[in-house]
Amino acid sequence: MKVTPFAWLLLTLLAAGCAELGKQAESGPESGSTAIGEQKIESQPLKYLKNRNIKPQPTRPLNVRAKCSTRDAIGTVRRLDLLVKEASVQTFDAQVTMKEYGACRFSLRDFEQVEKMPQALLRHRQESGCTVRMWEQGNKVTIAFDNCPKSCEGDAFSYLWPLIVEGKSGRC
Repeated sequence: MKVTPFAWLLLTLLAAGCAELGKQAESGPESGSTAIGEQKIESQPLKYLKNRNIKPQPTRPLNVRAKCSTRDAIGTVRRLDLLVKEASVQTFDAQVTMKEYGACRFSLRDFEQVEKMPQALLRHRQESGCTVRMWEQGNKVTIAFDNCPKSCEGDAFSYLWPLIVEGKSGRC
């Protein structure tokens, strides 16, 4: 059987390619680099945050009093009665009625407070996984609901957004 020069060239390139791959695989761990698939990530400031003087939010006990009712342009009605003293939730009644979707109702009697710091956390007594978190961000207090579809009618929970309260005035 006679081998053409093209076949010799192809065989030589194939052998050289295999030898090079073997060399790379062996040199990886010896050079002290990270394992395959791992990358070392260096922290770099985001270009939009680079020249801003942003400080971390201080961790302190939440204190807020709010008793308000609002209605927005699309017909969503929010009612909130909230009192938190030194991160201990004293009063909490919230109702959000969304036009065409139904209403969600939350009351402190259905929840128990399981955490105070860094965020006030209420866990539903009967719905496993249903939680309400409260935290301060700047001069606003956020009340967020997680995994509580049984506290709402129909598909209303899919359209429920967190409630925002002004910390000093208590306005919704």
